[in-house]
Formats: sequence, structure tokens, C-alpha cells
Amino acid sequence: MAEASSANLSGCEEKRHEESSPESVPPGTTISRVKLLDTMVDTFLQKLVAAGSYQRFTDCYKRFYQLQPEMTQRIYDKFIAQLQTSIREEISEIKEEGNLEAVLNALDNIVEEGKDRKEPAWRPSGIPEKDLHSAMAPYYLQQRDTLRRHVQKQEAENWQLADAILAGRRELEELQLQVQARQQAWQTLHREQKELVAVLREPE
Repeated sequence: MAEASSANLSGCEEKRHEESSPESVPPGTTISRVKLLDTMVDTFLQKLVAAGSYQRFTDCYKRFYQLQPEMTQRIYDKFIAQLQTSIREEISEIKEEGNLEAVLNALDNIVEEGKDRKEPAWRPSGIPEKDLHSAMAPYYLQQRDTLRRHVQKQEAENWQLADAILAGRRELEELQLQVQARQQAWQTLHREQKELVAVLREPE
């Protein structure tokens, strides 16, 4: 019974491993990295079950096994099942926290797109300064162009503002001239009125 139970657990893992094994995929077929990761997890669990066989388990708890063999079998089965579930849950949490599926799928897409490229892919030259320059230069050139556009836009706005200020000054000067002209006209009129009043008051 012990051997049958252990064989069942190993058999489930072997079946799962065979279904997702790269060897079952036809030659020339690209395997996604997500499936490869799942295959690695299944292989790890399969080897873990094999390493933690029921025989080794009973060797560690020999006296308990001699007193309660059926209970020992149930404890072992539950322990292996919970261990596998716990490992799968932890790996799922890691995949979710790191967004691994999206990252691996994006990597697959990059590889697929790269297959159609005719130009050679970028490779490090072995000279850190040269590699850094080749990687950062496009970014800095883009930033320079962006800043240049902002400067040109700001300069155009400054010229428009300067023109508006000059126009306002000209209008102010014209208004001052108009005020001065009206003031002079009023002074002339006032002087003429005084002269006229003086003439009218003179005795005949």
C-alpha cells in the first residue's frame, strides 16, 4: 500500500511532466518561456517526491511506523500533497509579484520579432565607454531635440511678449501726446478767455 501511494504521487507528477515536457513538442516548434518555467517546476516537484520517498520517510519515523503503519501512510500522503501545493502557491505568488508571465511573453515576442531582422543585433564591443556612449547617445540626442524645441517655443513667446510691450509703450506715448495737446489747447483757450474778459471790462 505504501509503495502504491508513493507511486501514485510520482505517477501524477510524471504525467504532468510528460504533458509539458519539451520532448513531447514537435521539432521546430517554439516553446514559450512560461511553459518552460512550468515544466521546470513540475520537474522539480517530481524529483522532490522521488527524493522524499515513503521508504525514507518511514526510516526517519521507524518506531511510529511500526506502531501505526496506516496512519504513517496517511501522514506521508498529506505531507507530500501539502508540500507540493505550498511550493506551487509560492511560485504562483512570485510570478504574480514579478509579473513574470507578461515579462516572459514579452521576451518571446522580442525573440520572434528579432528573427525577421536582417541587420545584426547590438552586441557589446568590450569597451565600456564605447558601449555606454552608443546606448546613451540616442537618448541624449532626443533630450537635446526636445529641449531645443522648448527653447524655440519659449523664444517665440518672448518675442510675442516683447512686441506686445512695445505696442503698449507706443500706445502710451500717443496717449501722452494727446493729453499734452489737449492740455495746451485748454491753456490757450483759457488765456484767450481771460484776455477777452479783460477787454470787456475796460472803460469806454
